[in-house]
Amino acid sequence: MVNKSWKIIPRPLLETILNNHAQHHRVPQPLILHGPRGVGKTTLFLERLLKDWNKGPHITGYVDFAQSIKDHHPQHNNSYPWASWSTCDPPTLSNCKTQLETCLESMTQKGIQLGAITSSQIFSTLNKWHRLDTVLRRILLQNNSNIALKSRNAISKVSSSVLWDRAVFALSARSNAKEIDEILGLEEKGKSLSVEEASYFREAFVALRLAKEVITMQQGWRACAIAHLNRTGGFSRSLANSCTDWPCLLLELLSKAAEIDYFQPKLVINNIEVLKKAILVDDSMVSGPMYHDSLIWRIVALGANERCLPIMLATSDSYYSYQAYWDFGFPDIFISRENFGWAPQEAKMHMVNDYFSQSEWTVIIEVLGPNPRHLFELYALKQSSYYQKVLEDKASTFEDIVDAYLAYLQVTVVNPAMDKALEFLQKFAKHAKSGKIPKDRLRFGSPWKHPSKLDDPTQCQQWAKLQLLDFVQSLINTEFGVNYLGDCSFEIFDDPCTVALLEVGLLYAQRDPSFIRPISIGIQRCLVRWLVQERMKMSLQNLLQFLWQRIIRGRSYRHLMLQVGYK
Repeated sequence: MVNKSWKIIPRPLLETILNNHAQHHRVPQPLILHGPRGVGKTTLFLERLLKDWNKGPHITGYVDFAQSIKDHHPQHNNSYPWASWSTCDPPTLSNCKTQLETCLESMTQKGIQLGAITSSQIFSTLNKWHRLDTVLRRILLQNNSNIALKSRNAISKVSSSVLWDRAVFALSARSNAKEIDEILGLEEKGKSLSVEEASYFREAFVALRLAKEVITMQQGWRACAIAHLNRTGGFSRSLANSCTDWPCLLLELLSKAAEIDYFQPKLVINNIEVLKKAILVDDSMVSGPMYHDSLIWRIVALGANERCLPIMLATSDSYYSYQAYWDFGFPDIFISRENFGWAPQEAKMHMVNDYFSQSEWTVIIEVLGPNPRHLFELYALKQSSYYQKVLEDKASTFEDIVDAYLAYLQVTVVNPAMDKALEFLQKFAKHAKSGKIPKDRLRFGSPWKHPSKLDDPTQCQQWAKLQLLDFVQSLINTEFGVNYLGDCSFEIFDDPCTVALLEVGLLYAQRDPSFIRPISIGIQRCLVRWLVQERMKMSLQNLLQFLWQRIIRGRSYRHLMLQVGYK
């Protein structure tokens, strides 16, 4: 048990479900793998599945939208945050868009290398959604400004397919043939390919470049409209779709080219929720939420209408466990797979004797629970020099290590996240005062109906903290088990404190069974500690205000408690 390296433990049932989905070359629905933080969703893909999904005819693109958040990503020698990505500095939307498009372009080039994607397929797919005559003429005239007047008139009368062939030929003349051969690997195949076959591959690659140039030019024509949309804060489906035209065209090309045992592309998008939080640095694109919704809408439409390559979205945001299904149509619009990590008995089977003793495990399961990330971090702490120093003190025990780890979670995770939640509630108070909150959310009897009406930030902050203290106390009274579908009213989602703690990632709304809980027992214990600490710091006046809030306006969600039989 001493200095034993941590191993990635298989999850046979979940791996089988995901493998079965990935083995299809085309599917009618995207799959969402969701669950609380720390249960091993990213590890499952990176360590257990992606290697096999890139063998033989299979090729899998992996996009992690959080990769550009350098302070909280393993790619930059940091760890994922315990709280939500909304507590971190958001990435730019242009970076996220570039990541997605680069991944899809490399997969499409692989399809061209195999001969599964041709110039004619690119033209027919592009022509189905875009009017090409004007843009192709513009490209031809821009690239050859010396065309005579007669030639210009001739260009204006020919069909789209002829214009496409001419544009491909013109772009081929300007392209670097050696560079294309290197990208497609034609130099390695050179001896086995005829001149006609090599030109066939080159033509498909140039056609892909031309398609991107077409879509880029058409999007440029909408630049002023997009800038106006961003200034006014409006909505336009056509403008949103124009920003996702290129990735969606590539997805459709890959889906049509998919063939069993020859070319089976797949796409895994991790941390899809980051796309909603991405920020704009200019007015060349629509906002992050609009881009996110457009992309998912078009993926859903492609799957429903023509079938799509397997797309798997991984997320720790509980919005995708239930609410997203209603926002995008109906409860079964996505395939839902929820991952909660290990059950206590399952975790005990893997951990006891290999990493922890039985006595240590008894403490861990009571204080932290079986969350895999908690176990990994605690084991890393146990192997550190700090643990050895603690052991040298004969009065110290393993409980001291667990308590130090809890203190670390309290200081670095829960307290900063609760500060973010307070900021969210202060914004809610300002919006309520300005009339931006619907009256249905401020109905008679709501504990949050009367935010401070003064323009005093201190008063607003005190109101926000009072609401958060009241909410956490009500969760403790329900033993942290609230069934949000218990009375089919969704009333708990009207509570701004619920939304705030879901937003910062300390609570998670499960899909089945439909409970709102802290993301782990360790985080739950830290929430209780936060409440105790805040009450100890209260002045007498603030304590009386809190007691008045609890007695007169206090929340009570005991009618939504866990049903008998659930643990």
